[in-house]
Amino acid sequence: MMLFAVVLGLQYFLLTSRVNATAVFAHFMVQNSYSYGPSDWAADIAAAQAIGIDGFALNTAVDTYEVSKYPDAFAAAEAANFQMFISFDMTYDWAEADMVSLVQTYATSPSYYKWNGNSLVSTFDGDAQDDDFWAGFKSDLANEGVTISLAPAFIDYRDPSEATTMFSTYTSIDGFFNWWSWPADVAADLTTATDLAYQAGISAAGRSGPYIMAVSPWQFKELGGTNDWVEQSDELWKYRWEQAISDVKPDIVEIVTWNDYGESHYISDINPIVNLGDLAPLYVDGFDHGAWRTMAQYYISWYKTGSVPAITEDQVVYWYRAYPKAITCSEGDLPRNSEYPADAVFAFSMLTSPATITLTVGDSSASFDASAGVAIGSVPFSTQDAQTPVISIVRDGTTVKSGTGTKAISTSSCPYYNFNPLVGIVQ
Repeated sequence: MMLFAVVLGLQYFLLTSRVNATAVFAHFMVQNSYSYGPSDWAADIAAAQAIGIDGFALNTAVDTYEVSKYPDAFAAAEAANFQMFISFDMTYDWAEADMVSLVQTYATSPSYYKWNGNSLVSTFDGDAQDDDFWAGFKSDLANEGVTISLAPAFIDYRDPSEATTMFSTYTSIDGFFNWWSWPADVAADLTTATDLAYQAGISAAGRSGPYIMAVSPWQFKELGGTNDWVEQSDELWKYRWEQAISDVKPDIVEIVTWNDYGESHYISDINPIVNLGDLAPLYVDGFDHGAWRTMAQYYISWYKTGSVPAITEDQVVYWYRAYPKAITCSEGDLPRNSEYPADAVFAFSMLTSPATITLTVGDSSASFDASAGVAIGSVPFSTQDAQTPVISIVRDGTTVKSGTGTKAISTSSCPYYNFNPLVGIVQ
C-alpha cells in the first residue's frame, strides 16, 4: 500500500560544483549473509527498493564466505536494477591485492554504483593505513582499467577541527563517509558540526567527493564485552533525517544499517536464517524494527525530491524498550550510558489531517495534538508491571485508529540487559 504520494521530478543540485545526485544506500553487513541463497538477496533488495533505497553498501570483512556471497548479491541486484558498492571493513587485515581483485571483478557489473563515472569504494575504518596504501590501491586499480572514487569512513576522524588535517594527510581520497550518526557518549542530540566540517573539507581540498552522511535509528550493543554501550537515540531517526534534508544536504545518505543486528540499528526484518551467535538473540529476537522503514520512506522521498511528501493514510510509528533502565537483569552487563535513554514510549505520527495522538501505558497516559504531516510525542513508562502500550489516533472526539504494542513492559524482571527497542505501527 502506498504510504504517501511520490513526487516525481528532476533531482536538484546539492552542490552545483560537483554532481547532480541524491542517492540513498543502506549499509549491509555481508557477514550476516552466511546462510543466504539467491531468494534472500532478492527479498532484501525488494524490501529496500519498496521504500526508495537505491542500493547496498556491502560491508565486507576478510572472510572467504563473505566474498563468496557476491555472485548471488550482484545477480539479484542486476535483476532488480539495484545498485551496490564495496565498503571494505578495515578492522580486518585486508591485503591490498585482494581488495584490488574484488573491486576489479565487480566494477564492470551494471549494478556497481558509479560516482562521477567512477566506481565508488568506501570503508569502515582504514586510517591505520597511510596515504601511500590508499594511493597504491587506486593506482593498481587504474592499471587494471578501473578508476574509482574513494570515500572512506576513517572513524578516528570525528572532531570537526581535524577535517583540514585529514584531507591534507590523505591526499589520495576523493570524498568522505562520516560514520558517526549517534551522539558521542552524551545525553544530548547529535549536531551536524562533523558533517558540515568534512563536507566543506572536500571542497576546500579540491576533491570530487562524494560526501556520504550516515543516518541511523539507534545504537545499543551488549555482546559480553567490558565496554558495551547504548547511545542517546530516543528521537534520532526523526531528527537525523531532517538534518540531512534541511541542513547538510549530502551527496549520498547511507543508512546505518540494514542488518547489523548486534548493534541494534537494523531496519530490515529479522531474517530467522541468520546466525546471530549466543548473545545477540537475547536482545534481538522479537524486537522487530521493520516499521522504521515507513518513516524512512517518507524522509527518503523528501530528500530525493526536495518536496515534503503528501501523506495519504493516517499512521503512527511507535517504539519502546521492554524494560526500564534502572532494572536489575539476570544476565549481561549494564551498558555504558544506560542513564541516557528515557523510560518512555515514543510515537511518530503521519497524518492526513489534524488529530490527537493518545498514548497509554497502564496508569501513565499522555496525548499530543498533531497537525497534518508528521509530529512526535512520548509517554513515560508506567510504574505498574506488565503494561502494554496503547496508541490511538483521535479525530473530532472519535478514535479512528488504534494499536497495541506486541510486548508488555516489565518492571519486575529482566532476563538480559536490553536497550534495544521494539518498533511497531498503527495503520
